[in-house]
Amino acid sequence: MSTSHLYTLENTKMSVLILAAAAFSIIFVGGFGVFLAEHGHPGANITQFGDAVWWAVVTLATVGYGDYYPVTAVGRIIAILMIISGVGIFALMVATLAKRRLQKAESKLGPVTKPDVNLLGQETKTAIQDKVEGIEKLTEDEFDGLMVMMKTLRLTLLEESKELYKCPRCGSDYSSKPKFCSNCGFALT
Repeated sequence: MSTSHLYTLENTKMSVLILAAAAFSIIFVGGFGVFLAEHGHPGANITQFGDAVWWAVVTLATVGYGDYYPVTAVGRIIAILMIISGVGIFALMVATLAKRRLQKAESKLGPVTKPDVNLLGQETKTAIQDKVEGIEKLTEDEFDGLMVMMKTLRLTLLEESKELYKCPRCGSDYSSKPKFCSNCGFALT
């Protein structure tokens, strides 16, 4: 495993651990806050700390079974903050894991997708032709690399086919011949 893979893995683990620590902190702080606000109130159904923690987990996960719910204004404000926190934490968790997966895919495709400087013109066409002839045997990564090679060749050929006009005074490039250089004002006609 390369150093960049280890760094990415370690970075992702730290992000997940930080999010998990934040979730546990919110669960216990929110549960304790709701327990304090609710346990002495008449009509409250969150009267024990265990019930408050269960309610906090269910609320943070945005499941909301409805078996326990706050009845006081302070309890409901805490519930609103916990629901928003739950959505945020789970969104960040999914984004972190998706980022890790994307980085892993990019690290696999990196060497394949970077154009080879040594392959120019006819050599690139030959390499593409060889891959197309054996297209049934290509892996998904090799196919992605082939697509990138074809796009790179197309862009290279398009750039070579464009006639560029250059200002003799300042050296500015133009794709079509203007009457005057927009950089120095020199008459180009």
